Amino acid sequence: MATIEEALEIERLERDIFRGASTKTQLPRTFGGQVAGQALVAAVRTVEPRFQVHSLHGYFLRPGNPGAPTVYLVDRIRDGRSFCTRRVTGVQDGDAIFTMSASFHLGDEGPSHQDEMADVEPPNDLPDAATSMDPERLWAMREWEHWDIRPVPQERVTKRPGVVSPQQVWFRYRHPLPDDPLFHVCTLAYMSDMTLLGSSKVTHPDEPTQNASLDHAMWFLRPFRTDDWLLYDQSSPSAGFGRALTGGKIFDRDGRLVAAVVQEGLIRTLRS
Repeated sequence: MATIEEALEIERLERDIFRGASTKTQLPRTFGGQVAGQALVAAVRTVEPRFQVHSLHGYFLRPGNPGAPTVYLVDRIRDGRSFCTRRVTGVQDGDAIFTMSASFHLGDEGPSHQDEMADVEPPNDLPDAATSMDPERLWAMREWEHWDIRPVPQERVTKRPGVVSPQQVWFRYRHPLPDDPLFHVCTLAYMSDMTLLGSSKVTHPDEPTQNASLDHAMWFLRPFRTDDWLLYDQSSPSAGFGRALTGGKIFDRDGRLVAAVVQEGLIRTLRS
């Protein structure tokens, strides 16, 4: 399967028009994280290097064809002294499949605080998916063979009062990546769509549903590396009417909160 460098590869066709590569996949539709990651790479290519991504907000509009490339149209909404804003539309066969706004910031001085990371089992104490006999984990391992993804067993997930659907997942990219911080941001955008909607099924594990990401928002809070362990501490505060709200805080191994994610997804009951 594709490396992250291949999955995020885009080609500049015009000043603000890019074409993202299609990659080998088992999935029937384009992985949402790849579309979001490529769209963010396209936005980054139109911004001065001194600006860093601090947030993105995207909507998945149509299923993408994984066998076809996606064209990304970038609108330069604002270039300010401290902030820049870009709007990106991903297009296949003349139809928009994804739209995203991304904001960039120079960075300033100000107060600092963060939530503490939960006391959670360390990743090295959990089994590598490559050694698993679980068919579902082996399938995911084939699709994302370059990622080391280690869910905390549900009976050992940190329980918090009032949180009805918690899930905790350690992950990292298996191979060394470039030092460019923006590459790690785009890589995390790719990864952030993986496993998050699954938190909505923690309390409904046996209910058959049709699942798909509907929208996705991220905030990048502190520097990090995606080729080192990150904890994705997830929950689903609400589900109903065929949709589920999910969210996650992403911590590095030192307990620094490096990113936050909110996503709404489709979890529609399968009709017989």
